[in-house]
Amino acid sequence: MSLLWLRVAVLLYGIAALAVLPAALYDRHRWRHIAIPATVLALIFHFVSFAETLSAAHHALPVDTHETLSLIGILLALAFLIVYWRYRTLALGIFILPVVFLLGLLPAFHPGEELVAPGLHAGWVLLHIALLLAAYVALLISLIASLLYLIQERRLKSKSVAKSSIKLPPLDTLDRLALRALTLGLPCMTAGLLIGSALAQVTYGSAYFRDPKILLAFAMWLAYIGMIYIRRHSGLRGRRAVYLSSFTFFIILAVWASNQFSAVHRFTTP
Repeated sequence: MSLLWLRVAVLLYGIAALAVLPAALYDRHRWRHIAIPATVLALIFHFVSFAETLSAAHHALPVDTHETLSLIGILLALAFLIVYWRYRTLALGIFILPVVFLLGLLPAFHPGEELVAPGLHAGWVLLHIALLLAAYVALLISLIASLLYLIQERRLKSKSVAKSSIKLPPLDTLDRLALRALTLGLPCMTAGLLIGSALAQVTYGSAYFRDPKILLAFAMWLAYIGMIYIRRHSGLRGRRAVYLSSFTFFIILAVWASNQFSAVHRFTTP
């Protein structure tokens, strides 16, 4: 039963990792009513699984890699809940909950294990690809909107707006479009990476997560979060916003290029 409890915990961690994004980044406070209960339930199931595993192995402390990973995940989830209880902030969960999900995922599912029917497996692969493509498109739209912002700003400063035959939206509209595209793309990227991680674990095992393509993909996710945080909390606009969007888009291009060097993740073998 310990494996079943761990899988339930992993599922709940995944739900919490997605729910914490709108709550922490977009000030959608009602999402915390999903993120926090899901984390608490996940932690309970995780602890029960860990205790049963140690009891069945007849030792009081973790001795192998899977048990150690499980204990680290429990401590991280507990730390997140303590910080939330003490400071009422969910920001830490943006980074901790996906990590806890991955730490629980590795021992919860074994390579080669058939979890769903082949048709459903292919559907999850397509959903993984579609979500990541949606995130890429969102970032491209944000980059284009930022570039148009820069062009319109120069027109206004040079007072050449009336002479131009191409009418661009106001600066405020372009700025809101750029930020809105980013905020819509982040949940897609997070869900796509979580689904891809689960599929990778049951297909290739933990060695998959040492692949350069996967490491770059998580670096892209971190850059995406950083870009949203900087834009929302510093009011970044104009040329600096273009530089920031271009940097993140460059990381995406690096992720795509790394498919040629990946041993397990290529366009021809998703």
